[in-house]
Amino acid sequence: MNRLDYYDILPAGLDAYLSHYGWHFSKALCEWAVGKMRNKKGDKISMKSKEKVEAFLNSYGVEIENDKGYDKVFVYHMGLSDYYGGSVPDDSHLAQYVKEVLDDRDGYDGIALTRFLADCNGKGIPITWEDMI
Repeated sequence: MNRLDYYDILPAGLDAYLSHYGWHFSKALCEWAVGKMRNKKGDKISMKSKEKVEAFLNSYGVEIENDKGYDKVFVYHMGLSDYYGGSVPDDSHLAQYVKEVLDDRDGYDGIALTRFLADCNGKGIPITWEDMI
């Protein structure tokens, strides 16, 4: 089954991006997205490297089966930005949140990027796809 947006006209440059990364975060796109995130106090959050996020998840025994590219790095920072200190009360729950988003039984390949794109569309935030490759 094809995605419903398969037949839509894609924004300029998205075709090229998808040919490189599929429906997953590249390092450049992840850095750009995280650069726009703020915590609950409104402060900008600093991006942790992929290696640091992997070490963080490993420290809680969390293995993610459906991770590609920089998806887990994005989801980690999204959880930190939007949910940490609320429905995600601490680090162990943040690690579990990342796993639950990416390994959701009812999910699909590319869920993190698809949700991010929906947010950008809803907020009217354009992405210069050529810069994300």
